Amino acid sequence: MSHIALVRDVSPSLERCELSFQQRASIDLEKAREQHARYAGTLAKLGCRVEVLPPLPENPDAVFVEDTAVVLDEIAVITRPGAESRRSEVDSTAAALGAYRRLAYIEAPGTLDGGDVLRVDRTLYVGRSARSDASGIEQLRRHVKPHGYRVEAVDVRGCLHLKTAVTQVAPQLLLINPAWVEERVFSGMEFIHVDRAEPPAANAVLIGSDVIYPHSFPRTRARLELAGLTVHGVYMSETEKAEGGVTCCSLIFKGS
Repeated sequence: MSHIALVRDVSPSLERCELSFQQRASIDLEKAREQHARYAGTLAKLGCRVEVLPPLPENPDAVFVEDTAVVLDEIAVITRPGAESRRSEVDSTAAALGAYRRLAYIEAPGTLDGGDVLRVDRTLYVGRSARSDASGIEQLRRHVKPHGYRVEAVDVRGCLHLKTAVTQVAPQLLLINPAWVEERVFSGMEFIHVDRAEPPAANAVLIGSDVIYPHSFPRTRARLELAGLTVHGVYMSETEKAEGGVTCCSLIFKGS
């Protein structure tokens, strides 16, 4: 069964992105587009069928498509992003996903960002963050429970999303910054800690047994490779200035 990866091109308004934990820095749009194209190429190289969502030039953060949906094997839950400026992004995501999944929706007043949802087997760990609230988490729980998924709310601190602090890099292995999320939440898992000099380094994309990982964090990458993981490096410096990681720029799910 192949994977499908939904992506969206970098918006010309990216420099007006939402920021919560970083200082605003100048973004090279041409460089951002080139890096994003290479990222999409890496997804394709690893077997994904890459589909490009319609451009949204007036939505600065639209490249970060992960936040607009939570896609499982049985259902896709269209989110209601915590940042009001991002809520118009979800319509085009829903239109694309409707061809592959039955859709459910997070309704007002609840908020949920896909970047706060980490799936490990049949458990969805969901970050309680500034972008995802109790109502959004409970609505997600109701949508996925009939399909056999368990939702566990997780406290995060010091970062934007749960997947800024922890992502999966192998079947029973998580890459984690323990200063931003507690290990004890993820029972039965093993861990690789990010290097202390690279706090945002816990964000990685796992496709099969391959890991897509940014070149920005060489010390943590060395730890992944020491663990025997196959790592494919990508340059993401410009979207990183907009508080985006490698998971943020795609929605990856199994096709039919």
